[in-house]
Amino acid sequence: MSRVCSVCGKGQMTGNLVSHSNIKTKKVSRPNLHKVDVEIDGKQTKAYVCTKCMKGSKKQ
Repeated sequence: MSRVCSVCGKGQMTGNLVSHSNIKTKKVSRPNLHKVDVEIDGKQTKAYVCTKCMKGSKKQ
């Protein structure tokens, strides 16, 4: 199972680290995921959920 949020589908993002001399190297930033209990179709299962989605679900 890949590290992707099961609610919003957020996965890893890529970009560049740029030095003072303008040398570019690849950078990977990953979402802040936690394995939590989620109810899907009336069944409790464990799934990876990003903290932004967890925060949004607490407000509702």
